[in-house]
Amino acid sequence: MTQQTLTAAPTVQLAAGTHMPLIGFGTHPLRGAEATEAVLHALQTGYRSVDTATRYQNQDAVGEALRRTDVPREEVFATTKLPPDSVGYEFQTLHASLKALGTDYVDLWLMHWPPGGSAGVSAWKQLVRAREKGLVRAIGVSNYQLRLLDQLHAETGVYPEVAQLQWSPVHFSARYLSGCAERGVVVGAHSPFRSARLDDPSLAAIAQAHGASVTQVIVRWNVQHGVAVVPKSAHQDRMATNLDVMWFELSETEMKTIDDLSELE
Repeated sequence: MTQQTLTAAPTVQLAAGTHMPLIGFGTHPLRGAEATEAVLHALQTGYRSVDTATRYQNQDAVGEALRRTDVPREEVFATTKLPPDSVGYEFQTLHASLKALGTDYVDLWLMHWPPGGSAGVSAWKQLVRAREKGLVRAIGVSNYQLRLLDQLHAETGVYPEVAQLQWSPVHFSARYLSGCAERGVVVGAHSPFRSARLDDPSLAAIAQAHGASVTQVIVRWNVQHGVAVVPKSAHQDRMATNLDVMWFELSETEMKTIDDLSELE
């Protein structure tokens, strides 16, 4: 790969003290050798955060990349997720993830969805135990509403450190973002481009003003909001473009313009 390694993404400190990069590499739906090669290229490009999940069926491929890369394990922030149908089998699932990834711990373990639409308190207690045992460095949830975060806290005294959800200019919620901040929860963004309407004239105008791409503007918008974003691409040039966003800054007016593209109430 000829791409020069880019400057590492800024990080945010999570509630238990772990530092998480604000730009990571998403691996869904990559599998097998394609996933391994993509993660290897991402790490070589400069990514230091990799997002996978039990349901993605690619943890072994990600683990192969972690084994083959020259980047030390302690420099890679590895995230995986517990599927809701594994409630009651949390530690068995976690140990399977650790084996597939070839590591003694994961940096962030998320509950992938609310099990049966509930907060999943029993499972959350097991995530807290896993953090206490050092098998995971940080714990969180994915696709959770604020009221479910509060229910977890009410039952255990522990808020998730990260709340990941589909998040793009179309899905922006000032209420959710501020609500998480008040609770000490970092918002994570998956699928940042899928529903973003990349041909939106407002995004195009902002990108042109900075000499950047629309996807770079979206990643930078997330970073400036303190949102941890995990764009996915198997293309090396796009990997580099999505990571290379620290050379420009969006103004307050531009940030509000992007916020206002949201279709959420």
